[in-house]
Amino acid sequence: MPIPNPHSVQPINHYLEHTKLNPTMTAADVDTLVGEAKDHQLFGICVPPFWAKKAARELRNTDISLVTVIGFPLGYQMTQVKVAEIEQAIKDGAKELDIVMNISAFKSGMPWVKIELAQCAKLIHEHEAMMKVIIETAYLSDEEVLKAATLCQDAGTDFVKTSTGFAPAGAQLQHIKMLREHLSDHVGIKASGGIKNLEQARAFVEAGADRIGTSSGVQIMAEENKAN
Repeated sequence: MPIPNPHSVQPINHYLEHTKLNPTMTAADVDTLVGEAKDHQLFGICVPPFWAKKAARELRNTDISLVTVIGFPLGYQMTQVKVAEIEQAIKDGAKELDIVMNISAFKSGMPWVKIELAQCAKLIHEHEAMMKVIIETAYLSDEEVLKAATLCQDAGTDFVKTSTGFAPAGAQLQHIKMLREHLSDHVGIKASGGIKNLEQARAFVEAGADRIGTSSGVQIMAEENKAN
């Protein structure tokens, strides 16, 4: 899946990953999410691993990307568990895997974080899928944000993602700007967590985000359509 050209701002739907990850979501919610993504021609949808297989069936014959999460939402599962999750998610049809970094190990200064992510990247890329790493910026200092981003880049990730949406704070514009200045051009940035309207979405894209993870995709598109 190509990363949008950062020098050419595209229509907002090209950036939106329509997301539903709450614990009470149902099969009907998956159907709604897929239908809304089709109606508004959104880039992708993000669903829990349990619903990936159903979502993949519903997205057949579309170019909408199926995203799911790994090690979600806290990231401190053992590497073997994350690998098993990745293998199952890809088998079920996921094209992009959003992996929560092991923040506990990162805070402990352990080299295992990079080793784990490199192992995940190798597996994901062998299956021609894409990898995003959620660094959960709410729990990191600015210095740690950049350190974590470098670690993810060196491990081979395709994207660095700000947040799970389950932490005390979500995406922050200053973090997107920092990341874009710090990371190589070939590493994308996904802003997620708390992005509820068109103004916010556009601001994050202008700051350097290549993707927007949001549960408010329909509202954002309604505002976009009204503005046009």
